[in-house]
Amino acid sequence: MRIFGKVVRCRLPADDFLWQMQHPEPKTESKNPKLIITIMAKTNREKLFAEFPPVPTEAWEAAIAVDLKGADYERKLVWRTNEGFNVRPYYRAENLEGLETLGTKAGEFPYLRGVSGDNNWLTHQTIDVVNPAEANALALKMLNAGVDSVGFDIADENFSAADLDVLLKDIVLSAVEVTFSGKKQPHLAELVLAKAEKEGVANDDLHVNFCIDPLVKHLSLKGAWCDSCGGDKCFEKIAHLTRLTKDYKHVRLVTVSGHVFADSGSTIVEELGFTLAVAHEYLVRLMEQGLSIDEAALKIRFSFAVTSNYFMEMAKLRAARLLWANIVKAYNPAIACACKMFTHARTSAWNQTVYDPYVNMLRGTTEAMSAAIAGVHSLEVLPFDHSFEAPTEFSYRIARNESLLLKHESHFDQVIDPAGGSYYIENLTKSIGDEAWKLFLEVEDKGGYVKAFEEGFVVERVKASAAAKDKAVATRRQSILGANQFPNFTEVADKAIAESVVERQDGEGNRLTPYRGAMAFEQMRLHVDRSGKEPKAFMLTCGSLAMARARAQFSCNFFACAGIRVIDNTFFKSLEEGVKAALDSKAEIVVVCASDDDYAEVAPKIKELLGGKAILVVAGAPACMEELQAKGINNFISIKSNVLETLRGYLKQMGI
Repeated sequence: MRIFGKVVRCRLPADDFLWQMQHPEPKTESKNPKLIITIMAKTNREKLFAEFPPVPTEAWEAAIAVDLKGADYERKLVWRTNEGFNVRPYYRAENLEGLETLGTKAGEFPYLRGVSGDNNWLTHQTIDVVNPAEANALALKMLNAGVDSVGFDIADENFSAADLDVLLKDIVLSAVEVTFSGKKQPHLAELVLAKAEKEGVANDDLHVNFCIDPLVKHLSLKGAWCDSCGGDKCFEKIAHLTRLTKDYKHVRLVTVSGHVFADSGSTIVEELGFTLAVAHEYLVRLMEQGLSIDEAALKIRFSFAVTSNYFMEMAKLRAARLLWANIVKAYNPAIACACKMFTHARTSAWNQTVYDPYVNMLRGTTEAMSAAIAGVHSLEVLPFDHSFEAPTEFSYRIARNESLLLKHESHFDQVIDPAGGSYYIENLTKSIGDEAWKLFLEVEDKGGYVKAFEEGFVVERVKASAAAKDKAVATRRQSILGANQFPNFTEVADKAIAESVVERQDGEGNRLTPYRGAMAFEQMRLHVDRSGKEPKAFMLTCGSLAMARARAQFSCNFFACAGIRVIDNTFFKSLEEGVKAALDSKAEIVVVCASDDDYAEVAPKIKELLGGKAILVVAGAPACMEELQAKGINNFISIKSNVLETLRGYLKQMGI
């Protein structure tokens, strides 16, 4: 044991000599090693903190004011989130005052810190079932490689009991969790229950989830119900299955697909608020079918997306448990377990890229960390090639190993809610919870999720957030590595990549449309790769060397986002030398890279020397911009540029 740098050994009587060697000071009379450790720790703590007297917040603020040198505090240091609240530059213990949930433990209402006494999440992977035998072979391979929760996405509407037998061959239902999604879920549920009963699987040993979700998978995604009765038949089927599975404690019928909101471009608050509204709609509709709150709540499973917004995602999952517990409690359930949120997390599909796809592995890792730290029942890391091809054996292996590494090598499963008590994350949790609750109540004021959706409120909110995200990506205020920032300069899209994977679906009508944030850049770049041309941008570096190199690096990164081949250069001693090299390269674009002070002189000369044989671009937004424009120089790129629209304009000028 190590306490403040000193090794303390819990001694037995035979250890007296070793104790004397390590601690030459006289021994305490106590024979209790735990007491000795406590006394030493307390003494060291008192000495340590005596040297660091407490500093009041006013002193911190005064020091910050000096460092800001008159700059606006709110503008410089306060983060204005897309979620509707501000984040301070630092938090202190005093910011925890008034948070009522700080004294709770995992497994205690309102379950902010977790729904159980451990953090042992299940590693989940989903298989698209086209051929049941092939899917079964893949599932067995996964189960032998560390997966303990397997999902089957059924594509066949005529899936039969015989197909189910083939699919589940040699899979012991009492030993592994199985999740079914896809076609004909109610029918499939009856098939699975019949098979479990036939095989004599004990009720308490059957861990099966179904993804019945007419509110999101049909109404929200397709703009229509799965039947012509306004969804009544859907809820009747769910109620029937709920009664059928009453004695199966670990069978969940409804999966609220909250990740659909995130994949459609919503904010974190919107994903949480709308997901809770959907789940509450299920509660109300099922209770109208004669079910109790306990029966309804215990059949609901949640599926959330986890994006790269590292700490915010932790806070979202923590807030989700608290809010759901309070929603269910309002109906006075007979058992406390009904208030517990059963959560599945999957890494974000919105963040994935087609270009530089191995970066998706890194995204998946940080996203999985957020989920593991926050605490979930099961975790699915999407394969890095999920967005553009059927996952390969390699991509499946890397994806599950990201989850397994966090558990078996990083030991994240050994700590329950490690974020608990963090000044920052506790405040994020409260802020996200407050905003999500406001949105939830707004939906309820409209009569619930169905009525709010049918009047266009949900889609309007999500589309507005998606548009804001699209603008942030286009202007690089939000970075997607490999797409709009730091692309692989030499990468050319594989011929096997279909154009459909980079084309955003038509989002017309009152429905949600999942897409990926990088699609607009990828579509532009794929068009260049398939054009049969190889446009080039030449960096003409001159003037101040330091500024020339900095702006050349910025410009290379800028033009490579469109698949334009960049020709970088260290420095040209004369403008004539630089222009000659540019013309010899046959580059369609020449980017002059210099300091602001140099541009007034060098840019007009370079324009004259080029003689209209290439598009001249100035890197930066110099003070002399109007003067240069008066001389016919109209192309400028800077950190304020809309990168997407600017690049599209240059491609159009080049006939691509």
